[in-house]
Amino acid sequence: MSTTPRPSRAPRVIAMLLVIAVAATTALTVSMTLARKQTLAAVAVSTAASTSSSLLAVSEPGPSGSWTSGSPPPGGAARPSGAEHFRIGSITKTFVATTILQLVDDGRIDLDAPIETYLTGVVPNGTNITVRQILNHTSGLYDYMKGEGWSTNRWRGGERFTTYSPDQLLSEAFRHEPYFAPGADFRYSNTNYIVAGKLIETVTGQPYSTVIEQRILRPLNLTDTSFPGSEPSIPEPAIHASTTLEDGKTVDVTEQNVSLDWAAGEMISTTRDLQAFFDALLGGVLISKDSLAQMRTTVPMGMGFHYGLGLERFDLPCGGQLWGHGGQLLGYVTYAYRRDDGRSLTMLLASGKDDGFVSFAAATGAAYCLT
Repeated sequence: MSTTPRPSRAPRVIAMLLVIAVAATTALTVSMTLARKQTLAAVAVSTAASTSSSLLAVSEPGPSGSWTSGSPPPGGAARPSGAEHFRIGSITKTFVATTILQLVDDGRIDLDAPIETYLTGVVPNGTNITVRQILNHTSGLYDYMKGEGWSTNRWRGGERFTTYSPDQLLSEAFRHEPYFAPGADFRYSNTNYIVAGKLIETVTGQPYSTVIEQRILRPLNLTDTSFPGSEPSIPEPAIHASTTLEDGKTVDVTEQNVSLDWAAGEMISTTRDLQAFFDALLGGVLISKDSLAQMRTTVPMGMGFHYGLGLERFDLPCGGQLWGHGGQLLGYVTYAYRRDDGRSLTMLLASGKDDGFVSFAAATGAAYCLT
C-alpha cells in the first residue's frame, strides 16, 4: 500500500522523548555541533539491526551530512553511498498536489469547485466533493488499497507483476460505500490521489507523469526521479529490499509493478532529489505564495501530524514545525521533511518490519531538538 507511515500510539512518543533526553545529556559533555553529528550517526547505525540498509541526509543550517548503514543488496558487503534510488511511495502525492496547485495558479482548476466540474461522471457524489477535499483526504472516498490483493504494502506473490489501470483502481474503490460525507472528517485514502492524477490528465490532456516531468522534474534538474509505470525494476544504483513472510521465508521485494499505486505512490527518487524538491516547493519556487498557504492549511491527523494539500506538518515536541511527507510500500519507508529555515531531513529505511517512526523520531530529535 502506498501510504504515509502511520505513527502508532504512546510508546513511540515515549521513545522519542527518551532519545531526545539521551541526546541532550550527550550535548552537556561535548560541543553541540559534535553532539548533533554523533547522534545522527548513531541513529543511522542503530537502524542496521532492524533494516537491510538506511540513508539519512540532513542539510544546513546547522550541522549537516549524510549517513548510511547496511548494504544496498540485503546482506551485501558494500555500504550505501547515499546516492541510491529507492521507492518513495506516498511522497508521490506531494508532486501530484504541487502540479494541481500550479494549475490553480494558471486559472485552470478551482480548489473549491466540485470534482464533477472536471471529471464528469467519474466520482460518485462528485457534485458534493471538492478538489480541496480530494487533496486533503476529507472526501470520504473508500481506500481501494484496503481490499485483499490491492496493496503494494503486502506480499502479493506473482501478482506483484500485474499491470493495473487507474480506472480499475477507481472501480475497486467505488464498489464500496464512502467512509463519511464529504468534508465531515479526515481519513487517509489513496483513492483521492488516483482521482487527482485523473484530474491532471483531464485538464492538461497529457499523462500526469509527463506533466510533472515538464513542470517540476526538468526545471529543478531532478534527473534521478522517475515514474516506473509497469516497469518492475529500480534504476541502478538502487537500494534493494526484502521482507520476511509469516512462514519465516525471506523474499526479495525490490522488483514489483507499482501501477497499483499510480499517482498515489509510484515514484522513485533519491535523497538529493527529494531535498531539492522540498526546498523549491517550500521556498516558494514552484507555486504562488497564496497556493503555498493553501497547501499548508491543515486538518489534524493525530500524533503530532497534520495534513494539508498533499503536504504534512509534523509538530516537534521541542517546538517548531516540519513540512513534508512520508511514504511506505513493501520494503521501503521514507520520510522527507523541511523546517522553514531550510534545514531538511530525508530518511530511507529498507527491509524494515514497521513504519520506522521511532527512527524518524530519533533523527528529528537529534537534528532539530538539540539547541
